[in-house]
Amino acid sequence: MFSILIPSFNNLEYLKLCIKSIKKNSEFDHQIIVHINDGKDGSLDFIKYNNIEYTFSHENIGMPKALNLSSKLAKFTYILISHDDFYYCPGWDIELSKEIEKIGHKNFYISGTMVGAGQVSFDAGQSIANFNEEHLLKNQEKIETFDFQGTTKCPGLVHKDIWNKVGGWSEEFSPTGGDDTDFAMKLWKSDIRIFKGLGKSLVYHFGSITTRKKDKSLFTYLGSRGNKIFLKKWGISINFFEKFYLRSGLDNKKQLIFREYMGELKDPKKNFNYYIEYFKSKLQKIYLILVNYK
Repeated sequence: MFSILIPSFNNLEYLKLCIKSIKKNSEFDHQIIVHINDGKDGSLDFIKYNNIEYTFSHENIGMPKALNLSSKLAKFTYILISHDDFYYCPGWDIELSKEIEKIGHKNFYISGTMVGAGQVSFDAGQSIANFNEEHLLKNQEKIETFDFQGTTKCPGLVHKDIWNKVGGWSEEFSPTGGDDTDFAMKLWKSDIRIFKGLGKSLVYHFGSITTRKKDKSLFTYLGSRGNKIFLKKWGISINFFEKFYLRSGLDNKKQLIFREYMGELKDPKKNFNYYIEYFKSKLQKIYLILVNYK
């Protein structure tokens, strides 16, 4: 039913668990497509041996390029963006499927909810070495969640027509950082207004184990390299877009905001706070232009 895109960078044991959970806990028969970066840890051999569809690069090409390359193999109507350090919980795809039927059209971006290293705190192990699958599954129904505004972007689900319309993920953000919010912005520019995270569609996330590992040198004045690219491209910061458009992002204490889902998004209210933050974004963009940031 879904074409699941999984970029992986020498992360064999997590990749095995991710694929195992999809096959074990899915209601529907999904297409799994893995992009193997390098693969010298045996992950390429594992994928080949198990007849899993894949694309391959000899080096780590990052999330955007890996997703775009693997998406060319997608045969189903819906594309799901995944990390390889997810464990998909029972019922995850049922909830997404029900939501698609409820929406009734293809103009949406919906996601599951990450527990563990995500927006919902739950401890079933910090790594695969101490992962307690039994504890997670026994307590899944007790984990308190709700449908929220803005999506987690990953695992994120989008119609293939919409994916193709916006051109997938923007490769100027490679290897990663800011690419997921840029994708959301491109969807916004294409008049997508349903950005929704589903509280009952759960994945356990180990966190920062995948191709998303960040080089600390990418983080300097004005935030990450990704934020600078986003600023120059769109004229506003990532936090500004997420806060005022997606109604998510970071609060004043740099804590993630998760608001209960209230329906289709509207254009932001242009109040005093909006204009103050907007002005800050414009000053930041001017600074990047003056210093000739590339």
